[in-house]
Amino acid sequence: MSLVEADEGVPGYWRVAIVEDHRLQRMRTEELLGRQPGLRVVHTCETLDELVAWLTRCRPHTRPHVVVLDLVVDRGRDADPAVVEGLVRSGLRVLVLSAMASVPLVRAMIRAGVSGFVGKRDTEEDIVAAVWAVLHRRQWITAELASVMAGDAQRPRLSDQEERALVLYASGLTLDAVALALGVKRDTVKKYLERVKAKYAEVGRPVRTKIDLNREAIRDGLMPAPPTKG
Repeated sequence: MSLVEADEGVPGYWRVAIVEDHRLQRMRTEELLGRQPGLRVVHTCETLDELVAWLTRCRPHTRPHVVVLDLVVDRGRDADPAVVEGLVRSGLRVLVLSAMASVPLVRAMIRAGVSGFVGKRDTEEDIVAAVWAVLHRRQWITAELASVMAGDAQRPRLSDQEERALVLYASGLTLDAVALALGVKRDTVKKYLERVKAKYAEVGRPVRTKIDLNREAIRDGLMPAPPTKG
């Protein structure tokens, strides 16, 4: 975690905080935004919990106007929509800068009041433009996410546990490994997957095998597509 405080008494700067658990991505985002005229990065950290803790003790002249937030944390829990909603209610604007997350999580963040979504694969120009849009109280959403959201009507409505079981199992884990990861029994995982298959059948997308589940999870943006061989 690093902290860069804005100079006191310097007018005309929008203050930015960055939440990103990948060090190189965090440094890249900090460098990109820090070199923009009119922007100043006042805080960076790995998790949303760390940001909330810092906000309780930061001074008014370092409180950010916008938080650039990664939704998915590799070594901890994902960003909590309830916490994000609290930040928005306190007056902060939130821009999600993340790899493609699950549509349910994205929808939860929209309900929480985030102002925009931009992808890590987007250009630096788009990331900067998204920050400025949010600061000027406009909405920003990537074309990729808009496409996924538009096709959401054909996606089954999975619970959080059903979605986690699907992604873990379709990624190649065994039933026992999925059960261990979720902290449930093997039979419970089987029930989750049976419900997943039933819900896919209900929307006209029958799945029977692990390969089928993998294909549909990728199609729905729940998992990244495998890299193409060139």
